[in-house]
Amino acid sequence: MEDAVRRALAEDHAEDDITTRWAVPDGTRAHARVVARQDGVIAGTAIPAEVYRQLGDGDVVVTAHVQDGDRVHAGQDLLTLAGPAREIITGERTALNFLQRMSGIASAAAAFAEAVAGLPVRILDTRKTAPGLRTLDKAAVVAGGVSNHRLDLAAMVLLKENHIAAAGGVAAAIAAVRTHNTQGIAVEVEVESMAQAIEALHAEVEWIMLDNMSTEELRHIVALRGPEGPRLEASGNITLDTVRAVAETGVDAISVGGITHSAPAFDLSLLVTPTTLAGESPRAAAEGRPAQRSG
Repeated sequence: MEDAVRRALAEDHAEDDITTRWAVPDGTRAHARVVARQDGVIAGTAIPAEVYRQLGDGDVVVTAHVQDGDRVHAGQDLLTLAGPAREIITGERTALNFLQRMSGIASAAAAFAEAVAGLPVRILDTRKTAPGLRTLDKAAVVAGGVSNHRLDLAAMVLLKENHIAAAGGVAAAIAAVRTHNTQGIAVEVEVESMAQAIEALHAEVEWIMLDNMSTEELRHIVALRGPEGPRLEASGNITLDTVRAVAETGVDAISVGGITHSAPAFDLSLLVTPTTLAGESPRAAAEGRPAQRSG
């Protein structure tokens, strides 16, 4: 999180926000609210505090009124901020970008989890994440009630179509991996046909990914697998409209890349209200007297 925020602030040249510096008098203080504009699931609630910690050494106080994974409603105040108006405004877009992306992912994940409620199946994410933001994307997935697949290439063996083609087939790819896999790392193999699925079943791997298969094919492979066979994961263009039918075939897991690569940004606003103008005493502001600006 710290690294992602640091890079985002640098990308935005937050240290040289000429619009805010020229338009907002130095010394103006403000209160702000982050408001939900839609219903959904929130994620990334710790990030605004980190944005303002890096931006102004903690001059802006951020109070979160919700936690990651909470369901929120349109019009609800999610966070409040108090401090120098310049810093609040400069950090606004960076803070909202993270919140909107992560909450959009969490809300998409929650929708998939709800679609298969009551069935013994796990929804999984994929590595189709924003470059440099995978940890945050996957944290948002968990906030939405969905499980993470492998975090990176070192987490497990996953033989996909190009590995299989380059190795000379399903059996050859699995055999090659086994000569090196002295640590007992879990092996999953992706298959695209009934013939490949049967070949993978005979190879006794831990997981088989069934890519772009019909529900009839999935049911058939589940039946062939038997009670002691590998776990089965369905994947490939699975949507909210089709996920429950896929789950009802008896597969153990369903991976959905769209949760991270196509989730719409969550609609949020940050609204600022000045509380003390430059040169005005806090008492005058509280009493509603005109601001006394310094000469």
